[in-house]
Amino acid sequence: MPDIKTERVRNVVLLSHSGAGKTILSEAMLDVAGVTSRFGTIEDGTTASDYEPEEVRRQGSTQTSIVPVPWRDHKINIIDTPGYADFRGEVASGMRVADGAILVIAGPAGIEVGAQQMWDLADERGLPRIMFVSKMDRENADFQRVIDDITEKFGRHCVPVQVCVGAEADFSGIVNLLDPDSEGLEGEVKAARERLVEAVAETDDDLMLKYLEEEPLSQEELTDGLKKGIASGAIVPVLAGATPSGTGVKELMDAIVEFMPSPSDVSGPTVANGTSDSEDERVLACDSDGPLVALVFKTTADQFVGKLSYFRVYSGTMKNGSQLWNTGANESERVGQILEVRGESQESISEVTAGDIGAVSKLSSVLTGHTLSTKEDPVSLPSIQFPPASYQMAVFPKTKADVDKMTTSLARMSEEDPSLSITRESDTLEMLLGGLGDTHVEVAVEKIKRKFGVEIVLELPKVPYKETISTTTKVEYRHKKQSGGHGQFGHVWLELQPLPRGTGFEFSTKVVGGVVPKEYIPSVEKGVTKALSGGPVAGFKIVDLRATLVDGSYHSVDSSGVSFEIAGGNALIKGIQQANPVLLEPVMSAQVTVPDAFTGDVMGDLNSKRGRIQGMTPQGDGTTLIEAEVPQSEMLQYATELRSQTQGLGSFTMQFEHYEAVPQHEIPRIVEVVREQEEARA
Repeated sequence: MPDIKTERVRNVVLLSHSGAGKTILSEAMLDVAGVTSRFGTIEDGTTASDYEPEEVRRQGSTQTSIVPVPWRDHKINIIDTPGYADFRGEVASGMRVADGAILVIAGPAGIEVGAQQMWDLADERGLPRIMFVSKMDRENADFQRVIDDITEKFGRHCVPVQVCVGAEADFSGIVNLLDPDSEGLEGEVKAARERLVEAVAETDDDLMLKYLEEEPLSQEELTDGLKKGIASGAIVPVLAGATPSGTGVKELMDAIVEFMPSPSDVSGPTVANGTSDSEDERVLACDSDGPLVALVFKTTADQFVGKLSYFRVYSGTMKNGSQLWNTGANESERVGQILEVRGESQESISEVTAGDIGAVSKLSSVLTGHTLSTKEDPVSLPSIQFPPASYQMAVFPKTKADVDKMTTSLARMSEEDPSLSITRESDTLEMLLGGLGDTHVEVAVEKIKRKFGVEIVLELPKVPYKETISTTTKVEYRHKKQSGGHGQFGHVWLELQPLPRGTGFEFSTKVVGGVVPKEYIPSVEKGVTKALSGGPVAGFKIVDLRATLVDGSYHSVDSSGVSFEIAGGNALIKGIQQANPVLLEPVMSAQVTVPDAFTGDVMGDLNSKRGRIQGMTPQGDGTTLIEAEVPQSEMLQYATELRSQTQGLGSFTMQFEHYEAVPQHEIPRIVEVVREQEEARA
């Protein structure tokens, strides 16, 4: 593609519910623009933007793809994002570098959960929007019904700029309401045009006065007013089409070129000088002749090609051979070959100007969210805010050959997808892979196998239960053994006392008169501490108690440190068993946000999980925040369960709160689950 000036670039992100037709829409744009010689299909896995094997197999997007489309001497950078909720992290990175959004609504289905969520995300970012009603040639497609649904849910500022001719199998085209020839038409077209003219007039006082005086708006006033209304968010135009036939696609691309803002039309980001926490800030102008500033919004990596960094230039021009400064890592990088990517395909180019998008390989220190600038003028762009992981699975190497490579491959995958998390549970020693749902985690494991040759097994994480005592007790243990020559002798009395939750373990001594010599007391403590590793209820770590050495005796010849260590450990085990041991479970503090209609069902479900509702707070936007304390064991798959209960509209966060005793009737079930887990992993 020839060099394109900043004002002729359009960066638009495709958003929708899963399956609404974003990927096929981007394919249709390439086809109409004459870029491709063959129209790819989802079924055949031949589309430009869904090229990963995981996407082909699942017949749906799992990552953000960049699809540049040349149109009318402009460059439209289509940012095709996944619609499935598990891949919201990809949406976050795609929206971060977009100047406008195309919200795709499937004509037969109307507004689905994902479309509502994408609208809200675009609202948060203040992105100008165009809505595109797809699949108008499909059964049950009804444009007017979708318009009524859009108006009800999103507001009257969503205005059709087209009227469909026919529907379903009889869909044959569209009437453009901006076309002056549509003025003389009657019926549905006339009413729709009047609504459009009124919406445009409402964005400007002079136009409104002219409209109220029943003076016609000129074509220039109509198009200029529409462009300003879209940029301010006062108008969201609604278009329609059928992508396989290409109907309406040309008109959509025309609308993107004419009405979507260029990077130079958008107020530049506020940048910090030097580091992201610097107080010295300025607004960055989108100027190709300015200082170089670019944001890396996506990375991909594998063991053969290496790392590929996708970036958007916010200022200056990225050129081959440029020396860059990575402010995120405070390291210097040299640009090798700059690439224009179109899905999987790559084309070498010499430079990327302000506002445009490109990619470069083998930047070793660069991660997603890092800013690339110059060492002479280092600046830092606001980083990308990714949704936190809400679903975790324990990961294990399938074979011994995978052991050494597993940690490295997980780290590289989290670099590629920052919405993944990798943590090690200190109590169970398990490595946990976190994501936004079960599909997200499964796809990550599939990619690791394909890209790095490492096979990983997923299992539900162990719950880090603990054990303690509930009463005070005093216990004696005498260790005595004769085996010829010097024997073994150690005799101790321990007093065990329960401590408040979270205290841990304390050891003290009250022996007097040297009944246990001082040199053996550390050995007693060592034996007691070792015995804390496995309790009598289910073999979990023993916590929240004080062991006090109160008495004992020794033998001048047979006593030794080892003897008193053995005596101390066995005394603790014996004492725990007679001090009414209890099983402790971690309890989480959960904050669950759900639409008001689902509040009762979600609360009932939390109660069935032994949860305690702490409060309910209406949010004033049709949702309620439910705060509850729930055992961790009941929340291991809550991300999937909540999505099912709320039709995908619920969300939650969760943090560890405290440990508390497991009800007695639950202990046999937990012990059985733990036993089965141990046997499965043996």
